[in-house]
Amino acid sequence: MPLTVVPDLPSDDSHPATDSAALIDQIVREGARRMLAAALQAEVDAYIAAFADERDAGGRRLVVRNGSHAPREVLTAAGAIEVRAPRVNDKRTDPVTGERKRFASSILPPWCRKTPKVSEVLPLLYLHGLSSGDFTAALGRFLGSTAGLSASVITRLTEQWTAEQRASAARDLSGVDYVYLWADGIHVNVRLDEQRLCLLVMIGVRSDGRKELVALADGYRESTESWADLLRDAKRRGMCAPVPAVADGALGFWGALGEVFPQTRGQRCWFHKIANVLGAMPKSAHPGAKKALAEIWNAEDKEHAPVAAFRAAYGAKYGKAVAKVVDDVEELLAFTTSRPSTGSICARRIRSSRRSQPSGTAPRSPRGRARGRPGWPWRSS
Repeated sequence: MPLTVVPDLPSDDSHPATDSAALIDQIVREGARRMLAAALQAEVDAYIAAFADERDAGGRRLVVRNGSHAPREVLTAAGAIEVRAPRVNDKRTDPVTGERKRFASSILPPWCRKTPKVSEVLPLLYLHGLSSGDFTAALGRFLGSTAGLSASVITRLTEQWTAEQRASAARDLSGVDYVYLWADGIHVNVRLDEQRLCLLVMIGVRSDGRKELVALADGYRESTESWADLLRDAKRRGMCAPVPAVADGALGFWGALGEVFPQTRGQRCWFHKIANVLGAMPKSAHPGAKKALAEIWNAEDKEHAPVAAFRAAYGAKYGKAVAKVVDDVEELLAFTTSRPSTGSICARRIRSSRRSQPSGTAPRSPRGRARGRPGWPWRSS
């Protein structure tokens, strides 16, 4: 169900806290307005000074100030700010096209009515269920203006976001080498049809360590068919088989992975596993259990992983929690079974002068190591 907006409450002079909050907002907006005006003035002064030597036949400057534009409101994170941008009269002509040159502010373009921060929050609110007709009522009071928040504007932005998503979903992946792949399903409770849907997310890690969103699509309860369609689409767009794929225990993904990329090895997500194990223990046992689990996933190899010690310490009292680790130990330690002779994760890994990492373990932060902190476990979130 879409979110609804509570109507504005009538003003009441018996609430001085409201007046104080309004005064703070006014001070913030006034300070932001002055800073923006000073920045625009400095930008124009620098532009005019850069062409001060260019003059016409009569010795008059070709680039001069020419008053100010009509005031307009710009929605910012501090609220609506009235801006009077300075004008520039540029009489120079382009020698190639013969057209008049024009000054264009890089701080406040002529088309700008909302700052990037405000533009970024609009799609998030829409995805969380705020109806297009409610943006004016919801944000008008908060930002101090309703400019750029009409239903038609939100509808137009929605079409733009949809086009950008389609372009991203169809982009070529043949030139990208994703070494690792994280996969997870995110269940949502807004804008649902009759069937319960979830977002299927795949994040890839390049050989230089950068993370990128590989694919995002809606699926039905993380089924094998839904994951297989997403993996096949990525393969069709040129994605190579990643070395490891990391995900939780959802059977749908693993069945699809074996079908589309059978050469990719599977690694169970320690982030999900630790949450499941701790969920079967009382909170009093969490600190010690977290430390013991960290020693397992941060072990140099499978033989040195202290699984037996964890079972001996917690098996008697918390057998269900221990079973969650012992029963899946092969999948949890899939990438600590051997250490490549080259010191890299696989044949197409990064050339690095750092000490080699155990196969399948995440790179360890130098800062974390200096403080005695364990490296990060495999996680899909």
